[in-house]
Amino acid sequence: MSVTIGQKAPDFSVVTDEGPRSLDDYKGKRLVLYFYPKDDTSGCTSEAQQFRDEYLRFTINKAEILGVSKDSIASHEKFRAKHNLPFPLVSDSEGALCEAFGVWKEKSMYGKKHMGIERSTILIDEDGLVRAVWRKVKVSGHIHEILAALHDL
Repeated sequence: MSVTIGQKAPDFSVVTDEGPRSLDDYKGKRLVLYFYPKDDTSGCTSEAQQFRDEYLRFTINKAEILGVSKDSIASHEKFRAKHNLPFPLVSDSEGALCEAFGVWKEKSMYGKKHMGIERSTILIDEDGLVRAVWRKVKVSGHIHEILAALHDL
């Protein structure tokens, strides 16, 4: 399954390193849902640090951030503490959220195919509508694209 701009975001109930969360928890707020492959890898760490460094700008734009990977809660706790991340991380170990948002994809590395999370960001507005979708995200400069889209809402 995949999401498109203008559609209602798929409902979800997930576990974060701060406890349970659902789409209903974000009613009346903007939500930046970013999917990344793995805690403590270079690209994922850089992306998380950029969200951390611009966190105040997200809050000024009335946006909450949720990072999503298939890593465990214990892994997320270490990753957050190590990099001082001010937002919760979702443990999608079964992949239901990845499937619902269409980010679980076949990938290729060194000629070998495998399934994994396609680095993606979904912007959901106060009414639960998908307002922007970025697929195959390149970490460099992406944070500014999200902030610009938030500003334009």
